[in-house]
Amino acid sequence: MTTTSAGVDARDEPRRGPADSTFVRACRRRPGPHTPVWFMRQAGRSLPEYRAIRANVAMLESCRRPDLVTEITLQPVRRHGVDAAILFSDIVVPVAAAGVELDIVPGTGPVVAEPVRTAADVERIRPIDVTDVSYVDEAVRLLVAELGDTPLIGFAGAPFTLASYLVEGGPSRTHSRTKALMYGDPDLWHALCGRLADVTLAFLRVQAAAGVSAVQLFDSWAGALSEADYRRFVLPHSTRVLQGLAETGLPRIHFGVGTGELLGAMGEAGADVVGVDWRTPLDVATGRIGPDKAVQGNLDPCVLFAPWPVVEAEVRRILEQGRAAPGHVFNLGHGVLPETDPEVLTRVVALVHEVSARPAE
Repeated sequence: MTTTSAGVDARDEPRRGPADSTFVRACRRRPGPHTPVWFMRQAGRSLPEYRAIRANVAMLESCRRPDLVTEITLQPVRRHGVDAAILFSDIVVPVAAAGVELDIVPGTGPVVAEPVRTAADVERIRPIDVTDVSYVDEAVRLLVAELGDTPLIGFAGAPFTLASYLVEGGPSRTHSRTKALMYGDPDLWHALCGRLADVTLAFLRVQAAAGVSAVQLFDSWAGALSEADYRRFVLPHSTRVLQGLAETGLPRIHFGVGTGELLGAMGEAGADVVGVDWRTPLDVATGRIGPDKAVQGNLDPCVLFAPWPVVEAEVRRILEQGRAAPGHVFNLGHGVLPETDPEVLTRVVALVHEVSARPAE
């Protein structure tokens, strides 16, 4: 699936297969015909076809229906000609499968019926295996067959971000309850994150076994922490997940928001690629992460609302800064905003391919 909505081949290059795709090559710090590009939240509310297919279908239900997951994941690949698809799901899907009662409330996000407060609450989070998320296994297998040479990225939420939702009971601006538990009862905190790391690792292993070409671990809220707190309370558990995937041989991407001061530590967790939000230039980020990691990012999603000459200039700037890294996957610095014009995303993909085109090997 490497065609645009107009049916034109989006990449004039030999067929490589997903394991040797432009995207995977960049993740492995190997040269390719151009800089690969995909967008976080590319399968979502910015697409009218997504809104149509999700009408009257709750978020968790849509994540549990392989037919819907397959179609929604494919939509941006067809429309934009991106170099990778990412599995349509939500970070709380494995937590719900582990027995936590929650819902994804429109306009709010995940809401937990009984927030975690005690050791007994942690004990109720049970281990999961493929039978608990068989719908994800099925969806990945369907997608791999449909995508052909286009790689599929699996994903999950990192232990800290999942723990924050469970402790706060939903989204939080301050993460005050989360930090109170971290500081006030470190043993309970580590027990919770250890349990969530096991659930997350199992969830990603299901996706790996089903055929994804890479995985991304989202730690959306890690930027709320200092580096010292990150290293003490978060790094061991993210490391457990990322290094637990080493045996799969898949590229591992790690991303968080507001993590400029944490980039070096996040790279230590075991990622092959570190995602960078729009606040930190990619050349600066590369200096913090080190020369043995690729980077992903990092166009500000709000730039997509500017006039095209502004968008073009920013895309060119990011591509130039990305040259400092041994591998670069072009992306946004966070997810596509719902009000984004899909045509702008399609133009960005074409521009990235054009500007970054390299001579044939």
